[in-house]
Amino acid sequence: MITGLDYGTSNCALSAPLQNSKGEVSPSLVPLEKDQPFLPSTLYALERELIVESVAKCIPEKDDQSHFIQSRRNQLSQASRVRLSNDIGADEQTLFFGREAFSHYLECPDEGYFVKSPKSFLGSSGFRPQFIEFFEDIVTAMMQNIKQKAEAHLGDTLTHTVIGRPVNFQGIDADKSNAQALSILTTAAKRAGYKEVEFLYEPIAAGFAFEERLTQDKTVLVIDIGGGTSDCAMVRMGPSYRHKMDRKNDFLSHTGERVGGNDLDIQLAGKNFMPLFGMESDLKNGLPMPTKFFWDAVTTNDVSAQVHFNSLQTETHLEQMLRDTKEPHLLNRLIMLRENKQNFQLVRDAEKCKIALSSKLEHQVDLSYIEKALICDISRNAYSNAIQPPLLKMMALMNLAVKEAGEKPDVVFITGGSAQSPLILEAIRQNLGDVEILDGDHFGSVATGLGVWAERIFS
Repeated sequence: MITGLDYGTSNCALSAPLQNSKGEVSPSLVPLEKDQPFLPSTLYALERELIVESVAKCIPEKDDQSHFIQSRRNQLSQASRVRLSNDIGADEQTLFFGREAFSHYLECPDEGYFVKSPKSFLGSSGFRPQFIEFFEDIVTAMMQNIKQKAEAHLGDTLTHTVIGRPVNFQGIDADKSNAQALSILTTAAKRAGYKEVEFLYEPIAAGFAFEERLTQDKTVLVIDIGGGTSDCAMVRMGPSYRHKMDRKNDFLSHTGERVGGNDLDIQLAGKNFMPLFGMESDLKNGLPMPTKFFWDAVTTNDVSAQVHFNSLQTETHLEQMLRDTKEPHLLNRLIMLRENKQNFQLVRDAEKCKIALSSKLEHQVDLSYIEKALICDISRNAYSNAIQPPLLKMMALMNLAVKEAGEKPDVVFITGGSAQSPLILEAIRQNLGDVEILDGDHFGSVATGLGVWAERIFS
């Protein structure tokens, strides 16, 4: 069976050809978590070492499975020891995904192994081969879970897929970064059991889903603001184009950068939450408190920042700062946050606040899990001020796509979860002027469009 797979930074979604109430067959989203088609991009393992064990068990092809077991001998031996030392039964569930993963993390944040938005890490540079293998195993475990749930719902085996990709996974050394990320995704998809794997730019995939709605030919600016990246594409679309197999000449320009909804959450958490943890306090010598520890805490989409935040060096520095600060009770909150591994929960609260401020002007965030009765009131105006750096980058990408295309769009199609923000919509209007702006399924457009393209190239 042919599918489109959106392995997203915030959510994963999969489309497959399904029959609607009118008897028509078209790519439609498949439930992945109960009746929900959007599965949060999270994984929780009782112990980190058990991820590789789960992957090994679920590789369907025997030759691939044998090769994988051989290549991970040491890790699998560690997994066996972890099971014995922690008295984890052979039939006990050890990996959890989506909302279930969040639930386990929130219940015991200082236990187990929790990862959110691993797609953000795939293009990161400077990692040893062992880290690349670990990323492969995380992505493979997630893809195996998605594929198994989709096959159970559809009653068929998924064999071919088109996976969405951003224009650039990272801004630095983009070609090398992209090659590394695509290699990880391809390896993971093959180990999940896919026979054929292709890739398509996410904004173009979103455009294909939108194109089905067009009754006239248009030059469309597609803006896809996802969790980890923002991508723009100028594309000629409409009835005259939609059935063409070769669309190269229809794509006028595309731009992309690793800046997205996660960056908005991080900026909100840093500038609005971190002062409660001592970021804007002073030291006894009159100098301001160093800010790196605070930004490392909330930069959950950066592996190096998380490694540094959890390092012994940071622990030592925080102990010194606690002696030097004028307001030790504030810095104690950061120390407890670090010890209890609650920084992912804090950034998740920033994400919830961002969503709430899309429909109201003020929102109160309950931080009582940090300290009893601790709250933070945030206005939409404060949020707007906090997100200006990433917002300006997003608008620059949009303007560059228009400039490189050499013409103004007839219509703008926006997609991606963060594109729902009225602040982003207003910024687009201010930059483009009097151009019609349309939106659709903010979360499902990419997966649906990937399914459209998969049907064309694999059928």
